[in-house]
Amino acid sequence: MRIGELSKRAEVSVRMLRYYEAEGLLKPKRSASGYREYAPEEVRTVERIKLLGSAGMTLATIQQFLPCVRGEGLAFEPCDELRNVLHEQIRLADQKAEQLAQSRSILESFLYEIEHG
Repeated sequence: MRIGELSKRAEVSVRMLRYYEAEGLLKPKRSASGYREYAPEEVRTVERIKLLGSAGMTLATIQQFLPCVRGEGLAFEPCDELRNVLHEQIRLADQKAEQLAQSRSILESFLYEIEHG
């Protein structure tokens, strides 16, 4: 399939697909006329990229994970490097959650002062 069709199926912009390719996450073949040709399974690859990105992972981290994904789901091959990366990602998520909680607390105090002056 061509890039426009992949874009529609995966609900990602053509520009983003080109970016994923530039980052090494997608490796389309080229037709004789130079068009990108994507295999049907690339739809699932893009869905995985989006899911891992929504978990807060950078493209560099996602690139480490993609080769370890097997089957149709998000099951990973056991790997110490991935385990360490996951621990780090969880630590970063916890850190962000703590920062958001602090921000929320500050905003609540501002609101309390405004409402109860």
